[in-house]
Amino acid sequence: MSGSRSHRHAMGPGPGRRQAGFTLLEILVAMAIFAIFAYMAYGGLNAIIFQQRIADESATRLREVQYAIRRLTQDFGQLQPRAVREELGDGWKQALQADGRDLEAVELTRGGWPNPLGRPRSSLQRVAYRVEDDKLIRIQWPVLDRLLDEEPAELELLTGVVEFRIRFLQPDGEWSDVWPTTEPIDNTASSARNLPRAIEFVVELEDWGEITRLIEVTG
Repeated sequence: MSGSRSHRHAMGPGPGRRQAGFTLLEILVAMAIFAIFAYMAYGGLNAIIFQQRIADESATRLREVQYAIRRLTQDFGQLQPRAVREELGDGWKQALQADGRDLEAVELTRGGWPNPLGRPRSSLQRVAYRVEDDKLIRIQWPVLDRLLDEEPAELELLTGVVEFRIRFLQPDGEWSDVWPTTEPIDNTASSARNLPRAIEFVVELEDWGEITRLIEVTG
């Protein structure tokens, strides 16, 4: 009898006992659940990255617009009644000139040109603005009375520009889209120094619409 019991124990568990471990179906279900959670996590991560990229682009655009408007405001706000010689030396350009005859929308003499290196040069600067291929370009010359071979430096201030408009407040209180409003009596430096009472500029952007600034002229 004892030998028979020992033989049954050696044979292992009976046919009614379940083996330990996972079935193929259980593994497939677990893999499917894991795949669903992984997909949801990946989608959430993509959304976060996308939102971060939008935030970065918006911040970059904001800095670009703020910088451009600040440069425009500074240039017009520091307008000076200093005419400059024509490149050929046979006449004078207005201290402020915007008559549609040149490529530039406006050209002017401004003060307050920083000189951190203490170079022997004027604190006045001749600058101009134009729109080219939906970009607002700022142009500056190294000297006031330039020659034909004086190459200006150009800076792309703003992209996505639809339109750049300027108008000038005359002494009689009327607005004009050109300056000077009349031809000078003679082509001398003194007759080229007239300035308006105020300047209004409008920058229309594709994404921001119109930005308007009104600047009093104190030069």
